[in-house]
Amino acid sequence: MTTPTAPTSPPTTAETKGPIPITIITGFLGSGKTTLILNLLPQLRAANPGYRLALLKNEFGDVAVDSQLAASGAISGVQELLGGCICCNLVGQLSTALAELRATVAPDRIVVETSGSAFPATLALEVNRLARETGGAYALDGVVSVVDVENWKGYEDTSYTARLQARYTDLIVFNKWEECEERRFDECLDRLGDLELDTPWVRSDKGWVSMDLVFGIDGGLARGLDEHAVGGHDHEHKDDHSHDHQSEVEVLSIELKSSEGGAVDVGKLHTLLKTAPREEVYRIKAVLSAAGTVRNSDEDTGIPTPPPDGPLHSRYILNWAFGRWTFTPVGTDVKEHESSSDSILRMTMILARYESTKWKKRLETAGFLAIDGGGEAELSVTKII
Repeated sequence: MTTPTAPTSPPTTAETKGPIPITIITGFLGSGKTTLILNLLPQLRAANPGYRLALLKNEFGDVAVDSQLAASGAISGVQELLGGCICCNLVGQLSTALAELRATVAPDRIVVETSGSAFPATLALEVNRLARETGGAYALDGVVSVVDVENWKGYEDTSYTARLQARYTDLIVFNKWEECEERRFDECLDRLGDLELDTPWVRSDKGWVSMDLVFGIDGGLARGLDEHAVGGHDHEHKDDHSHDHQSEVEVLSIELKSSEGGAVDVGKLHTLLKTAPREEVYRIKAVLSAAGTVRNSDEDTGIPTPPPDGPLHSRYILNWAFGRWTFTPVGTDVKEHESSSDSILRMTMILARYESTKWKKRLETAGFLAIDGGGEAELSVTKII
């Protein structure tokens, strides 16, 4: 393992005046960025119970899923930029979002979690610029890239952005390696070696990495980035952006509504989750109401669902990536985002290129998304990217 420099003291609070450190966490779709962040919070709180971590989350879809998941994990403040890429058409909103977190939360640290196809160097440039323009209100601590060992071989060969995320970074976290042969991990190291970099890296423990490795790293690469450092590639990125970046994926926005309320048919939803091919479907994220018991991918979905012993309908956050999924209950103390609060289900599906037309028709006709008990509901499926 190549080990980054660790901080010499535990995290302090923002009451000691100084710039707010900003850590950018990037990685391709489904690599485990949100899980990494949620596993950092207990460590920060153990070192300092009053520590305030704020999250600025960016996603292509139009429903705030991950921010609600983060809020359920007791992160002090969450902002989510929807409907585009934070390194491109949403970069102008970064200043406003950071300022709002600074004013409302007074965080000790802000983590910026990018969309799965964001270009980290552009975002690092913007944070460095804001640090200068605000007289040092912020300081870029570093860029961390999460690599999915199990699936990276499949998409790093075709994804322009996946390669760049690994190149423009201060620390690489290898995730989802536990169930792979050691040869697969060695292949990932070889591919990184092809980029001719000596970047520190660490293997996670099922998404867990010590906070001393993620925070306070030697972020000289990130802080030193400027337009000249990025050089000719930045010009290439701007010129070919529409072809090589956002066009790497297609996104469907799905909504299930009923004037009479109700819940999703869990059995039919499980069929979708079990049969969606990973070469066509990269991510499924949703907020939904479910009757009875939902089951994660590591649980036996063939066991009959027991009758609910609590409320008739429960609210869940669904997170699916490469054939695995989890349902996380929405806490009663979490105020649901307006993007999903009025729907039985609000879902975002992130697909490979050229797959959206087929999947739109499939969702509309195959009966994967329906009301429990066969009630009447309105299903809308819209391509947004």
